[in-house]
Amino acid sequence: MKIITGLWLSGIILCVGEVARAQSYAETALLFSRTMPGGTARIQAMGGAQISLGGDISLAASNPAGLGMYNRSEVALTLGTLATQNTAEYFDNRTQTNRSRVNIPSFGLAFSSSKQGAVVSGTFGVSFTRLNDFNSRMVYSGQNSNSSLIDYFIEDATGQPPTQFSFPVPAGVRDNSNSLTRLAYDNYLIGEASILSPPGPDTDYFTDVLSIPLQEEEIQTQGGQNQWSFGYGVNVKDRVFLGGSLGIVSLTYESQKTFREDFVNEPLSFFELRENLDIRGSGVNINFGAIARPVDFIQVGLSLSTPTWYSLSENYNASMFSQWKNFEYLPNLFLNDESSELDPIFTDYSLQSPWRLRVGSSFFIGKSGFVTVDVEQVNFAKAKYSSNTLGVDFSADNEDIRNAYQSTTTIRAGGEFRHEKFRFRAGYFYMPDPYRNEQNGINQKRTGFTGGIGYRSSPVYVDLAAVFSQQSFGYRPYTVNLPTNPLATIGQSGTQVMVTVGYTF
Repeated sequence: MKIITGLWLSGIILCVGEVARAQSYAETALLFSRTMPGGTARIQAMGGAQISLGGDISLAASNPAGLGMYNRSEVALTLGTLATQNTAEYFDNRTQTNRSRVNIPSFGLAFSSSKQGAVVSGTFGVSFTRLNDFNSRMVYSGQNSNSSLIDYFIEDATGQPPTQFSFPVPAGVRDNSNSLTRLAYDNYLIGEASILSPPGPDTDYFTDVLSIPLQEEEIQTQGGQNQWSFGYGVNVKDRVFLGGSLGIVSLTYESQKTFREDFVNEPLSFFELRENLDIRGSGVNINFGAIARPVDFIQVGLSLSTPTWYSLSENYNASMFSQWKNFEYLPNLFLNDESSELDPIFTDYSLQSPWRLRVGSSFFIGKSGFVTVDVEQVNFAKAKYSSNTLGVDFSADNEDIRNAYQSTTTIRAGGEFRHEKFRFRAGYFYMPDPYRNEQNGINQKRTGFTGGIGYRSSPVYVDLAAVFSQQSFGYRPYTVNLPTNPLATIGQSGTQVMVTVGYTF
């Protein structure tokens, strides 16, 4: 069944690889649809711009027409390291966390063969590309004088009798039998007012914990999206290049979250909520492309990528632990170490990402180098969920996607200067905010500066690149019926350094 807890604390972190907070299936759709520029160190050093270029194995995934520009076969491997830094501001408290990881941004093989007639050559390429890197760690903490997560649990439980937490739930009662609110009830963080003296309605709830909490949450994510591309490109009279490719994507996303509240001068020392989310699956897409060289110093390119059709499996579980000070909750019921956990929730479903349209142009300055610009159009509102499982309905989630997101135009630009066997490169990319309206007053654009150097000496070449990217977003751990809800303002930056070693034959 779908995960419906009332509070979706199993969120997702997006970053330069990418790590941001998701609080719904709509946010997860964005996370898996919004990919970063990928490819070899040569391409990434130029801001990821590549649609009108050729002779690079990265093109098998973005514009397979570029494979047609090969005049010899090649094998290339890229190794890299990604370091992320998250800075959180929460109730005037600043927290900084760092994480680094070695990865493989790309790998590929290209097999070129000469032809006769109008088709000068043809090249078959196989490439591996890292589309997203989810490895990140974020921590925020602060003294919240306005509310506690317990307030959310009280609001969620109010209006229903305690049988909402039992199984089976009686007819006419809302089902909270496998929710986070049930964990709070099992840990005695909330209780029905009917046990008070004098008693109140059993549809009202109270708590014995009333003071200001020190709140802290740690969110760790790992995994990534990787694509294997199988493409073929042809060279028609050295003026027109055509190609197509099949992409097979693997996806792994894991999130471990720990939310904690500490209290002073209360019968409760602290409680801790732990959540684990694991999403795995695979998908397939098709790419078509063309590059034209109307004159020797200009190339223009176009590529169209179908949606990636994913089949995903999700596993969610949560538990809560609370430490009381031998508190007499009821006559002869003393609370000390209490704990509870949910039954694991498994869900299988499908996700369709948006179409992608890319156009690019390159201007060559003799043998001294070139500048290149790409524009990518993606309408994130077109992502869509579906399921054939009885009782699982994504209609509301798909409506959320249509209402929350918009079409964006990403710009990537770069250039290369050549001096003998050396290549010097620089670039920039700008990814606009995919939301129709700013979330929490923060524009969630992503920007990045890139640079690198290369050395060409047949049959071996080496390219180095560095990518510096950043973004900001707001994260609310929960919302309650108050004028002000807790907000952590997150600034994320990432530095990826990579090296590509290639061999032509």
